[in-house]
Amino acid sequence: MSLISVDSILWLKDLLWSGPFLFLLVAVGLYQTIRLRGLQFRYLGASLKLIFTRRKEAQAEGDISSFQSLMTSLAGAIGTGNIAGIATAVGVGGFGALFWMWIIAFLGMATAYSETLLAVKYRIVNKDGAMAGGPMYSLARGLKMPRLAALYALFGALAALGIGNLVQANSVTHAITTAFSVNNVSVGVVLMLLVGAVFLGGINSIGRVAEWLVPFKATLYLSVGLSILVVHYDRLWDAFQLIFSSAFTGQAATGGFLGSTMLLAMQYGVSKGVFSNEAGLGSLAIAAASAKTEQPAEQGMFAISGVFISTMLVCTITGLVLAVTGVLGQVGPNGELLTGSSLVMAAFESVMPGLQYVAVIGLVLFAFTTVLAWGYYGEKCVEYLFGLKIARLYRWLYTLIVLIGSLVKLELAWALADLANGFMALPNLIAVVGLSGVVQLETKRYLETLKSKKEEPKSVVETEIA
Repeated sequence: MSLISVDSILWLKDLLWSGPFLFLLVAVGLYQTIRLRGLQFRYLGASLKLIFTRRKEAQAEGDISSFQSLMTSLAGAIGTGNIAGIATAVGVGGFGALFWMWIIAFLGMATAYSETLLAVKYRIVNKDGAMAGGPMYSLARGLKMPRLAALYALFGALAALGIGNLVQANSVTHAITTAFSVNNVSVGVVLMLLVGAVFLGGINSIGRVAEWLVPFKATLYLSVGLSILVVHYDRLWDAFQLIFSSAFTGQAATGGFLGSTMLLAMQYGVSKGVFSNEAGLGSLAIAAASAKTEQPAEQGMFAISGVFISTMLVCTITGLVLAVTGVLGQVGPNGELLTGSSLVMAAFESVMPGLQYVAVIGLVLFAFTTVLAWGYYGEKCVEYLFGLKIARLYRWLYTLIVLIGSLVKLELAWALADLANGFMALPNLIAVVGLSGVVQLETKRYLETLKSKKEEPKSVVETEIA
């Protein structure tokens, strides 16, 4: 691809993620927060407890358990965006980007809750007897807008190839070749074979892998990240001061870092925040539609905790590690400014030689599970557009493209991913706002059901759904 075409893509990406679109994401999240009376704040603890609550799901419709569905959603959300993406946001927008990432995460919890609820409510059973749902079904069955539904499905299928495949494979290859000096084609082939071994088995195979691998990868990364923060505990207060101050004033140049403005901090904080938790894209809802549950609102509760874990925990740990280790602005052995996964690896290595390999392992595991989850999202979008036969062919195409992703330039891959995010989000946000009354009604009905069983709202996690 020529330099001119790459510049054009970067220009379009910057235009899309400028003021109006950022405002739309924030506005929808705020609107849903108001309509739901701050549900994500009032029930955050309950939603987190719900993860660890054993529930009776044998009689409920669905393909996989609610926990497996959440882990599949987290597999898609906790990817390279939580490591390389946050490093990119900080590298361009400064540490103030973390503040705006937090803002969009808390508002995004209401959006994620809403789109997940709608996905379960409007899901269908396909000809194979499997569940199918997501924004395309919410648009078609809820808003009676089949053309917009088809548009979302088209963007979703294409986005899966970019955000879920090319970007992940590219970041994995970059991290591994940097750490171990191996051939990128070899990395791509191995990754492709591993993805195919799981993805070609369908949602049940993906759910089983996600159920075990997602908790492991998150625990490993968070444990090491927290250990680094403990080592540099004396710098934490300064790190938070820098985050809050630079969110509104920008960040001055230090070392090789060129400095940033408030607009850059906001732009990269919101865009990478959305990329890290996927709230507003509708992708979380596609996985949620496969869950064994009888109450749409309950699965929405899982979505709240999913956004919290992916952004407020994983992304925040990444950002704070970068802040306390002071690696922003450093250059590598080749004289180029460190960015993306290389910046995170440098932060880990600065604490203890060899610790950077933990970052590499985390990145590889994050990306691997993300590729699997997004493959499922893309398959369901293709199924909606063209039927089951073409969707099965899409599985093979998606698997083969993993190898191509190892050869794509990082800057271009991220730009394409950001474009895909925006094109997916627009029709999904229309569904969320257009069906906000349905969300409000289903939520009220769910809470009234709990009260009728003499359960206090805060004890929602103790309710067993038959």
